[in-house]
Amino acid sequence: MSERRVVVVGFEGAELLDIACVTSSFDGANLSGADPAYAVTLATPGGSDVACGSGLTLRAGGALERVCGPLDTLVVSGGFGHERAAADPRVTGHVRRLARESRRVASVCTGATVLAAAGLLDGRRATTHWGWAGQLAADYPKVTVDPDPIYVRDGDVSTAAGVTSALDLTLAFVEEDHGTALARRVARGLVTYLQRPGNQAQMSMFTRAPAPGDGLVRRAVDLVTGGLAGELTVAGLAAAVGVSERHLTRLFLDELGQTPGRFIRQARTEAAAHLLASTRLPVAGVAARCGFGSAETLRQAFVARYGVPPSRYRATAQRAPG
Repeated sequence: MSERRVVVVGFEGAELLDIACVTSSFDGANLSGADPAYAVTLATPGGSDVACGSGLTLRAGGALERVCGPLDTLVVSGGFGHERAAADPRVTGHVRRLARESRRVASVCTGATVLAAAGLLDGRRATTHWGWAGQLAADYPKVTVDPDPIYVRDGDVSTAAGVTSALDLTLAFVEEDHGTALARRVARGLVTYLQRPGNQAQMSMFTRAPAPGDGLVRRAVDLVTGGLAGELTVAGLAAAVGVSERHLTRLFLDELGQTPGRFIRQARTEAAAHLLASTRLPVAGVAARCGFGSAETLRQAFVARYGVPPSRYRATAQRAPG
């Protein structure tokens, strides 16, 4: 193979970072000695230059209609123009055609809408930007939408959550193609981590906005996030805010879409993920600090939440460039 042909699909209203994170990462791989090298082209409908959502205009490298396979990688960018692109049979038809001629297919952010409209996500698990996940699930019921991970790989089709998560997915591709050492050099050049685990949550519950509108729920949430190491039970939480367990559960379901017990478990698991990535505490110590009864209880919660045990999560999360 003389080169790995990569086509990035752009459209009017595409997100500049969705495109640049992919193209710059593959270019960094070339500069780091990738052999075979990546030959990257930005293809757009009609070969027209595209105005990105940021106001900058990108010059196309070719017309989407004229691109022919075989391709190594096909990547569909996202952006606020994704709905128009998904409704354009010219775009979806050629994406579908090129997908058949590509070794692997991917989308970034709301580019998943275009893949879904082309039928390429039917029966697959996929992700997109957390702000659009609900819409994607509603519009394309054949797609199993998971709003949590920063990227999902289902067979030869991958979907990244959005914007900088394109770095993580592209670095994973580079590592798959050329090994960890070269991917590490690329990451070092980009001043980023080699890659965050794909199943790392897009957004922590501790930074998710807005705060609960109900005052009782806000108090309960503060008690949970401020006292993870203590004895947190639904009964104790209800007593602390002066309501019955049943009433507290109803409030949590109305405000947060989950029961108090599930919220407590999720808060503990996310806090444990932070400690695993940022400290050298042993797993048993992390479990104790986050209110898990044992390392095994933490392991079970972690596998249920992230799909990997704590030790593997730590090994991946702490692989910083160096």
